[in-house]
Amino acid sequence: MNFSPNADESLIRDAIRDVCAEFPGAYWRELEASGEYPADFVAALTRLGWLSILIPQEYGGGGLGVTEAGIVLEEIHRSGANANACHAQMYTMGALVRHGSEEQKRRYLPAIAAGELRLQAFAVTEPDAGSDSTKISTVAERDGGHYVINGQKVFISRVAQSDLMLLLARTAPAGQGASRSEGLSLFLVDLREAGGAIETRRIPMMFNHHTYQVFISGLRVPAENLIGTEGSGFRQIIDGWNAERCLLASEAIGDGRFFLDRASEYGRERVVFGRPVGANQGVQFPLAQAYAQIEAASLMRFKAAALFDAGQRCGAEANMAKLLASQASFQAGNAAMLAFGGNGLAVEYDIERKFRETKLLEIAPVSNNLVLAFLGQHELGLPRSY
Repeated sequence: MNFSPNADESLIRDAIRDVCAEFPGAYWRELEASGEYPADFVAALTRLGWLSILIPQEYGGGGLGVTEAGIVLEEIHRSGANANACHAQMYTMGALVRHGSEEQKRRYLPAIAAGELRLQAFAVTEPDAGSDSTKISTVAERDGGHYVINGQKVFISRVAQSDLMLLLARTAPAGQGASRSEGLSLFLVDLREAGGAIETRRIPMMFNHHTYQVFISGLRVPAENLIGTEGSGFRQIIDGWNAERCLLASEAIGDGRFFLDRASEYGRERVVFGRPVGANQGVQFPLAQAYAQIEAASLMRFKAAALFDAGQRCGAEANMAKLLASQASFQAGNAAMLAFGGNGLAVEYDIERKFRETKLLEIAPVSNNLVLAFLGQHELGLPRSY
């Protein structure tokens, strides 16, 4: 195995650093204060083609894999920026590219790649189902050439900043199929045509994150916007979920490297009691421990991404990458807060902002406890624990 970065990886990292240099900490602090969406940052990434990196070249995209997309997101987060505003346009491709019809891909992907359409919303979670996606109650009923959808979704990010939305709904009553996941179908919803059938309400969060409650009443979706086959939507979104886990692991790794970069520099330069604070083992050892954890998580991330890109099963690896990376990032953030002391709480240093942002990755898109339950059952053969 070759662990050396190749020329393409180095070029990607350098290019993303150049983009992010135009959006320093002050940009993100201003947005945090105003609660506004980072439209200029997203527009720059779109214009340069980074958000279409997973779209095949025949549809106008970059034609690269989750491995390369992860490097993009890692470098965004290492710079102190946050890709949360736009990363769904990458991981939704796991479902659309692999399971969409040729007509759907030709209709939507070139416009997405060109930045003419935004696919930033992935509507699965519901208030009464939570992490048990097989228990969703949003219903899609066939009515001639359309499906009529009614229900409610929650924590649906960027729906107000998106033109299109992937939506999972029930097309058959629960319990009718051979498995709990049957009877769910995946739709591509054109939000521009939804009118009053969709109402959104923003949910205030602990950091500047644009996520919403979504209320759906009588939404008519053309039957040709069904992704794949009716009733198999849950299996189709798993491809999106595995890509998502790989990519968000990369974001966590980027956050971790941000914390270590900043804290190491501070530890070398900040002098207290006549010596750099980084010379103290109480500062140095937590940072070194976090560094080792970040490096280990990065290897699992690359393994999971390589399996995904090769079309192989990667559920366990993608989940482990997300688990390890989110834990390592939070540990790095905590070590950085301790290294900075009181300055870590000061807004101007950006440590407290990134610390709040990276906490999300231990909880979403799937709780780390559910990752452990998955591994215990499916990898260790232990009894189902949930």
